[in-house]
Amino acid sequence: MTDWQSQFIRFGVAGAIGFLVDAGVLYAALWLGAGPHIGRVISFFCAAIVTWRINRRFTFTTDTGRSAWREWIEYLIAMSAGGVVNYLAYAVALSLVHDGAYRPAAAVAIGSLAGMCVNFTAAKFWAFRH
Repeated sequence: MTDWQSQFIRFGVAGAIGFLVDAGVLYAALWLGAGPHIGRVISFFCAAIVTWRINRRFTFTTDTGRSAWREWIEYLIAMSAGGVVNYLAYAVALSLVHDGAYRPAAAVAIGSLAGMCVNFTAAKFWAFRH
């Protein structure tokens, strides 16, 4: 297995954990009265924090030579491109998936998968570059 493939698998594991955070925070935000769109912005940000920590520690382990704060900002900017793809797919899925208890989670999953490749590329070649 190449280093790139290994990183992609670890990135996918981090993404799966991020999905759990994303969906969990979204359901909490919905329960607290936030709508599905504002709730998703909040949940996406929380998931980004978690995935940055995981990817920084386990996926892209080489020291970037930048401060953690700068790396976090660059990661957040990098994830924003995939975040746009993610959010658009989420919004479309909300309109297409039948209403029910699993509708928000299904839409988050669809959005997450849609943004994953964009996010991996942005993380590998920009946020965690050497």
